[in-house]
Amino acid sequence: MTKHVLLNNIAHKDLKVITRHSPDYGDNISAVLTFPTEFADVQREYPILLRKDDTTGDFQAVALLGLAKNDNLFLEDGGWQASYVPAIMARGPFLIGFQEQEVEGEVRREAVIHVDMDDPRVNDTEGEAVFLEHGGNSPYLERIVTVLNGIHSGMSYAAAMYQALAEFELIEPVNLNIQVSQDEQYSLSNFYTVSDERLAALDGDTLVKLNRAGFLEGAYLIKASLTNIKTLIELRRKRLAQRA
Repeated sequence: MTKHVLLNNIAHKDLKVITRHSPDYGDNISAVLTFPTEFADVQREYPILLRKDDTTGDFQAVALLGLAKNDNLFLEDGGWQASYVPAIMARGPFLIGFQEQEVEGEVRREAVIHVDMDDPRVNDTEGEAVFLEHGGNSPYLERIVTVLNGIHSGMSYAAAMYQALAEFELIEPVNLNIQVSQDEQYSLSNFYTVSDERLAALDGDTLVKLNRAGFLEGAYLIKASLTNIKTLIELRRKRLAQRA
């Protein structure tokens, strides 16, 4: 269940949020949405793959966190074992909503912050304070605002980027057959990536068009990120050795 309410410094003056990561907080997932606005950070540690939304058929990007369902290989001892946490995970119980507000006599649809009061990380006694004693935003909330802004801008940017990559036929299916050990193998299907062959064959005008839009960098970051499959294999092997 969720209970999304508009965040404000009066009703939520004592609000705190537990920031550690745990399966108890829904963090034990094998893939999470990611956005071009964070690809430069994500590609250093996670494989980035594309998949199609089941409802719309539009492409989305995901960062792989594990090889098996409900197995986040970056979770360990209540912490996240990577230098960068993908934005969707870093935002905690917060999300962006929209509200009509009058600005200079004009009614506009403005972005506002909502919090899920049913999230198990939300409480009044433990964790990071959301507001300062006299009502100002805490440093924690300021970080959350930055994360949410990145998600918000990344969503619209992503739609334009994937549409452009599809237009130039740069997206192709990919099936990953991964062998962790003699007894453990994984086959990951229904994913897509950027085609090396088609990217290399682009003419100059198309390269300039994609580069000016900022989409060319994103395409190369997706390709480069696939080397992190090796990271997932090593993390899985480490986990198996710890259980042995």
